[in-house]
Amino acid sequence: MFSNSNRKFFWLIKTRKTGGTMYSNEFKIHNSSKIYGSSVIGKDTIIMENVILGYPEQKILMELLKQNIEIENFDFPGCTIGPDSVIRAGSTIFSNVKTGKNFKTGHNVMIRENTEIGNNVLIGTNVIIDGHVKIGNNVSIQGNVYIPTNVIIEDNVFIGPCAVLANDKYPIRKNYELKGPVLRKGASIGANATLLPDVEIGEGAMVAGGALVTKNVPAWKLAIGTPAKIQELPEDLMELNRI
Repeated sequence: MFSNSNRKFFWLIKTRKTGGTMYSNEFKIHNSSKIYGSSVIGKDTIIMENVILGYPEQKILMELLKQNIEIENFDFPGCTIGPDSVIRAGSTIFSNVKTGKNFKTGHNVMIRENTEIGNNVLIGTNVIIDGHVKIGNNVSIQGNVYIPTNVIIEDNVFIGPCAVLANDKYPIRKNYELKGPVLRKGASIGANATLLPDVEIGEGAMVAGGALVTKNVPAWKLAIGTPAKIQELPEDLMELNRI
């Protein structure tokens, strides 16, 4: 993919262009991208066009404004991208985000602060992860998925395109401790499904496309319909996702 004919579009970075010190010199980054904070990029990672890494979270931005300091001259925690990763064009990854090895994004992904992501994870095009989220290993999140704060996604989970997870039972109307869904090991969420706040999708359970999940789904069961009803999972689907 990166032959001599297109090397002019990439820099092999040894020091950050925005100040501070990088901790790797064995990755490729497009010269339109920006890196902020004390970010770490793993070996053999590829950063495509117009990517922003280590973008400062709200409290850091407020401190910059308070002290009247340029972002390039302010030392703060950036993000950590594991080795053998690919960050595609237009994606923004905030400060205090950490990913494992073989992490891949589609285009225009946004991952906000205090998010931990394991190994072998795919985040599809236009996905928004709104911060304070924990994602395990071998997870596939397809395009246009929305994941709010305070969500836990365990290993081998699949989330289909345009699924929406929610974390607020009473939006704007009353105080409520924001609690997102918990997706246990090997759960599968179908396209356009909606998971309401504080529901748990059990190990190996499946949520059908378009389902509205309002209550917990037991392990190795199927949730289908609007609102979703719990049914037996067909025997030929009683195995963990192959991700």
